[in-house]
Amino acid sequence: MSADNIMVFAGSGSLRLTDRICEYLQINPGKNQALKFSEGNTFVRILENVRGRRVYLIQSTVFPTNDNFMELLFWIDAFKRASAESVTAIIPYFSYGKGDKKDEPRVSIRARVCADAIEVAGADRIVTIDLHAPQIQGFFRIPVDNLYALPVLCDRLRAKQLENVIIVSPDTGFAKQARKYASYLGTSVVIADKERVGHDENAEVLEIIGDVKDKTAVVVDDFTISGGTLADVSVKLVERGAKQVYAMVAHGVFTEGSIERIDASPIEQLLITDTVENHPVQLSDRIEVVSVAPLFGEAIKRIHNRESISAMFPE
Repeated sequence: MSADNIMVFAGSGSLRLTDRICEYLQINPGKNQALKFSEGNTFVRILENVRGRRVYLIQSTVFPTNDNFMELLFWIDAFKRASAESVTAIIPYFSYGKGDKKDEPRVSIRARVCADAIEVAGADRIVTIDLHAPQIQGFFRIPVDNLYALPVLCDRLRAKQLENVIIVSPDTGFAKQARKYASYLGTSVVIADKERVGHDENAEVLEIIGDVKDKTAVVVDDFTISGGTLADVSVKLVERGAKQVYAMVAHGVFTEGSIERIDASPIEQLLITDTVENHPVQLSDRIEVVSVAPLFGEAIKRIHNRESISAMFPE
């Protein structure tokens, strides 16, 4: 099946990423329109025929989170009501992925609620990248493809030809994924011991487990919001003798004050991807954006041609 038959549409949370994905696929984006009424309601409209077609909708659910999530549901419903054969929801950043467990009494498992809503709206498949917790795939009863930004981030880092690199996990929870970064780059891992007390997005870095003296330390994580953990870990690394500090995260979800924290930290450069694009803050020169459009484009092509996705990420 040729790329000419692929129909890719943008939600308002991923307009630029959609353009890049369509450029990779050498197709034009589908024609559609999203409107916001004065009282806050969202209205979506497909502007071309999708009857019997397999369509791919790209929508990151952040900035604004709830508006973009509701828009995602409305797009899925609109495509199904327009008689699309199937709807694959490409969610570059699944913002409620952080709500993946009931870790205290009387709280919602928000990721599960969102998964149920996406299914009820009519999605046939989900494609995302670097889910906060892989078990979120089990919240869905439809296929979920969880891609990894690791190869594009590591290839960009490798091009910088840094010396004596060591990978740093910002906490014990990310250690397993950090080892994959280290394996890809042919180096080793150290771990920051971090404690999070409340829900205020602040955590205290207690200690660095491992030797970083005279090394180029590269902190890796799935996302950053406040920039606090990256900044705190980088200070600890320099205190422990690291020569340079870099950082790589899949999702740069920057809020007010985050850029200032990173710029004031010892981090020389932070690599992020373009899964989030409607930032409420201006990115600084220390932040470099690496596109994951080729990953999503290749995934769409493989899904469309019924080929393996896992083959994109050989062990």
